[in-house]
Amino acid sequence: MKSSGNTILMTGGGSGIGAALAQRLAARGDTVIVAGRRREALEEAIAGHDRMHAMTLDIDDAGSIEDFAARLIAEHPALNAVIHNAGIMRFEALDARRDLADAEATIATNLLGPIRLTNALIDHLVAQPDAAIVTVTSGLAFVPLVAAPTYSASKAAIHSYTVSLRDALKGRVEVIEIAPPAVRTNLTPGQSDREGYMPLDAFADEVMALLSGDPTPAEVLVERVRPLRNAEAEGAFDQRLQMINDFARAERERNGG
Repeated sequence: MKSSGNTILMTGGGSGIGAALAQRLAARGDTVIVAGRRREALEEAIAGHDRMHAMTLDIDDAGSIEDFAARLIAEHPALNAVIHNAGIMRFEALDARRDLADAEATIATNLLGPIRLTNALIDHLVAQPDAAIVTVTSGLAFVPLVAAPTYSASKAAIHSYTVSLRDALKGRVEVIEIAPPAVRTNLTPGQSDREGYMPLDAFADEVMALLSGDPTPAEVLVERVRPLRNAEAEGAFDQRLQMINDFARAERERNGG
């Protein structure tokens, strides 16, 4: 990925990881369009950043994605990169019959959203020089959080989809995966204050350093996520499955979440 001069779409760019990375990308010389549902949050994210722009997007709606893609290309024809960051995480109990609305919403946002948006932009991207598609998955793609099973499964699916994209687009579009550990954001209630989670600024700074590598790594992995990414290869899957679930449970109980 070029170290500056890109025109980048960042979904879920109004807060958290999306906003933090978007602001750093703009500061290094990229033009960044942040997209999301809440216009107020987007405007707050771009305030004071000349290279940032805001566009509303309902990532759950297929028709909205198609309309958005057409507007995006018309307004920013130099677009050469997309970062699929939008996502939701819902806690679900699997031990009794339940309403599946949370599971279905998670799949629509975390899995179908990136697939649909990539499809809407792919013909444009393959025609651009230095094009890149970046997916944001999770350490939970590799070792699941039992309390968030559909979220973990959706991230595992996007990891697999990213591998396929990388091979299908080899030599035409660079495909990169960012797999965060638990980061202090508002993804779930109380998460922004959990001491055991990685501070957002530290995460964003480490990601930016890795993205600046030459060549850019296919998987952008901060040090704190490596135990999850490598759990199976290191023969430690069962141990780390229990470890992260015990840790997450204790953190939620300690913070009343």
